[in-house]
Amino acid sequence: MTVNLTLIVLMAAFFAAGIYLLLERSLTRVLLGLILLGNGANILMLAMSGGGGTSPLYVAGTPTEDYTDSLPQALILTAIVITFAVTAFMLGIIYRSWVLGREDDVQDDPEDRRVADQSSYDWEDDADVVAETSEFFDDDDADPTVRRGSTARDGAATLDVGAARGEHDPAPRTRRPGDPR
Repeated sequence: MTVNLTLIVLMAAFFAAGIYLLLERSLTRVLLGLILLGNGANILMLAMSGGGGTSPLYVAGTPTEDYTDSLPQALILTAIVITFAVTAFMLGIIYRSWVLGREDDVQDDPEDRRVADQSSYDWEDDADVVAETSEFFDDDDADPTVRRGSTARDGAATLDVGAARGEHDPAPRTRRPGDPR
């Protein structure tokens, strides 16, 4: 199998230009970048499918190695349809952006800037789990010095390890409706 060097260089150029255009603020340039990426993917599949051969129709006496594989052609056809659908969707977004704001540039939203300026630490998701989270925890086995609460996600019972060690919590938690004792 020989690979056509021209197709590989063309595919690399389409991918490079497409990624560059995707990083722009203009929706029109983003659309052009998506189109170039789709065409680059099609050329990649075409280049990797191998050389041409005889038609994949059965002819008596023809060895199987001489037939052309039709799967890459079907994948390319599918990729063309997907690229067309994404292009139509992006054209609708560009048109709507033009009608509403008379520009197709994506601007920073003040809410996006506020979220970006926040700390990336989320006390619910990033905290160390030092508590028993079994929903099958029996109240009869509980230590009376252990304070029980509920998790924010699924309401499963938790065991506060700090209270079990006798450490004082400077900010006592308030009981919400639906929390176990």
